[in-house]
Amino acid sequence: MPVIRFVRDPDPAPDFKAKDLDGNNLSLEPLKGKVVLLNFWATWCGPCRAEIPSLIELQSRYKDRMQIVGMVVDEDDERTVRDVVKSESINYPVALTSPEVRMAYGGIAALPTVFVINTEGRVVQKHVGLFNPGLYETEVRALLGMPVSAKVETFEDTGEIFLKHADRATMLPGVDMSALTPEQRAAVLHKLNAENCNCGCNFTLAQCRIYDPPCHISQQRAAAIVQEVAASEKARPEKTPVPAAAETAKP
Repeated sequence: MPVIRFVRDPDPAPDFKAKDLDGNNLSLEPLKGKVVLLNFWATWCGPCRAEIPSLIELQSRYKDRMQIVGMVVDEDDERTVRDVVKSESINYPVALTSPEVRMAYGGIAALPTVFVINTEGRVVQKHVGLFNPGLYETEVRALLGMPVSAKVETFEDTGEIFLKHADRATMLPGVDMSALTPEQRAAVLHKLNAENCNCGCNFTLAQCRIYDPPCHISQQRAAAIVQEVAASEKARPEKTPVPAAAETAKP
């Protein structure tokens, strides 16, 4: 049986105020009570364009209880976006996204990125890249309390949804801590969450490993920290055993 996963203790979705292409006010607050798919995309993004037909179909099927919101993050002028919306016959609101909204949702490292928001306005899942439209529909139905042919599991967000929770992670992409003791792993994770990556991302090393696994700078610095912690443990002098107290002579 397929498995779908939702965050166990989800954060509220950052709200925003924008205008859709028709000039209507657009925000998340009025959408509470519906499942929302917040879709960050760009007109030049092939996978983004490829999933539009399935999103249109999904919006039509669940229009009374679900709302897709398209957030355009490319630099094309509004006319280009309007042309795409018209040619694709998009049936959900589309707005140009400000840098502030992008940062509120973690910077949007890749496209498309979809945040799944439950009826209480909380982010329960995030999908990056082109996904099977059947997955979206299954998640929507589960969040609406409708029957699904899937097992529903929950997980703790350790940075997969919001980077601010990277400090909860016990494992990070590309960081090999298999040879470390539990105490050493804790020390490494503390350092990775305390030191910023200097690749220009403005994130901690831990966040950069989650946000951008191919980043060589955070990967190399993380490996160096692992080695430093392991070496410092080996360099500690062994404790001198305390001699047992001499047995008191009996009279």
